[in-house]
Amino acid sequence: MAERSDRAPARWRRPFLRWLDGIEAGWAVPLLIVCFVAIWTLYLIIAYAGAGLHPDTLEAWTLGRTFAFGYHKHPPLMGWVAASWTSLFPLSDWSLQLMAMVNAGLALFFVDLISRQFVTGHKRVLVLLLLMLTPAYQFHAQRFNANAVLLATWPLATWCFLRAFETRRASWAVAAGCATALAMVGKYYSIFLVTSFVLAALAHPARRAYFTSASPWISTVSGLAVLSPHVWWLATTGASAFTYALAHANGNAASSLGEVKNFLLGLAAAMSVSAVLWVLIAGTRLRHFPADFAAMNPGLRLLFYVAIGTIVLPVLTSLVMGTDLPSLWALQGLFLFAILIVCGTRYPLERFHTVNVTVIVAVVALAAVVVVAPIHAVYRNKHGYEEGRNFYAQAAIELTRQWHELTNEPLTAVSGDDSLAFATAFYSPDHPNYARPFEYQYTWGLPRKTTLERGWAALCFRGQDYCSRWMEWVSSRAEHFVKREFTVQAKLWGQPGLRRDVIVLIVPPGGRDATPESEAEDFSASKRPTE
Repeated sequence: MAERSDRAPARWRRPFLRWLDGIEAGWAVPLLIVCFVAIWTLYLIIAYAGAGLHPDTLEAWTLGRTFAFGYHKHPPLMGWVAASWTSLFPLSDWSLQLMAMVNAGLALFFVDLISRQFVTGHKRVLVLLLLMLTPAYQFHAQRFNANAVLLATWPLATWCFLRAFETRRASWAVAAGCATALAMVGKYYSIFLVTSFVLAALAHPARRAYFTSASPWISTVSGLAVLSPHVWWLATTGASAFTYALAHANGNAASSLGEVKNFLLGLAAAMSVSAVLWVLIAGTRLRHFPADFAAMNPGLRLLFYVAIGTIVLPVLTSLVMGTDLPSLWALQGLFLFAILIVCGTRYPLERFHTVNVTVIVAVVALAAVVVVAPIHAVYRNKHGYEEGRNFYAQAAIELTRQWHELTNEPLTAVSGDDSLAFATAFYSPDHPNYARPFEYQYTWGLPRKTTLERGWAALCFRGQDYCSRWMEWVSSRAEHFVKREFTVQAKLWGQPGLRRDVIVLIVPPGGRDATPESEAEDFSASKRPTE
């Protein structure tokens, strides 16, 4: 049937086939990626209408407001990206939603750069289409954080490494080192990708030619040079980002086995739709898999070793060190397997199948925008989110209004519940700074005396007992403060939704802390409220 369709395609297939004809001409793949970014950005705008951005996205923007070569919780790339984006685009939900999807679009573009090393024509598009049917490039991507930023950096680093290994040119070696360093300042989980590069090069039959050339050493020097500012930051600040990362290593043998099982099952589930479609496309030709694998292109074999390393290394680390291992930490590596499966086939694939998958991807995307997104928005307007995203903008604007009732000066510092504080910094017209130093983010210490003197506010949702007790603790140490409570209500397209109470603590400028300065600046965990 596929062969007959390729010989005499139905009328409705002809526009798709003309589009596939434009792949090697250079316009078909960019068009696909632009359409993907546009339609899924529209999905996010509709699905999260009446709700604020995800706290992780707001945190990335908060970090980026102050340029640094490192931050106390994560490496700096996500903050740099958010800061660069908002220097060009407005501070709004749609802007950062577009940023998240552009990051996913760049990831797909870099994946295509790898695919075109091994195949031409519609097989290149098929790789991208199968990836578009995973949750990594829409739902995972919209939560822009240290994990999502790896969607683009991992395929970029892999492409540069493949080119450096193949050509051994200095220019590609430098590119590989720089791109790998970029992945490392995205998240330290990228150490598994870097190690996989090394192990793959050692396992490849061409290892002698590669390691006796200057290429790997140029890459190493280039990568270390790019990383050096961050390494210097780690050395001079106590490597707190490493400390935060190591906080995930607190399990035992039993919990590690559970983490590994869930890790592998999560990745399998993420690829399940694409895997089923591939089985339908390959059909009885799946029996050729052993022969195709044995005759694999040397470049694909190198990619195979990298792919295996990105799965085996974190699994072994989790088993040995007892670390957490959520599958979402590895979603950025799914492209490796999609490329291997599609590009590793030696038999020709009919364009009939690529057109069918294109239609499926388009139908899923359109159904998401037209049906799923409005339903999601209406449901969340009535039932809310665990983190309270429905109320972010309302709470921020009301706090700012009440602040200006007490003083003519702008609100400059905000704290309290992290999600609300990040949201207030973003949605308030004054755009105050997040006041709690990130190294003390989870210790609930007393604000610094100078912070209170310049003016400061905090807010919590009613029912957050830990936050309310902290407010009581702070107000007992401040000479001048105002404590209030107000109710905010979610709204969607003019329809009222869920209500929630917000407690605010305002210390106007000139307020004084009653404790000695040395105690006021102590954020240590020993001074947190009794729980």
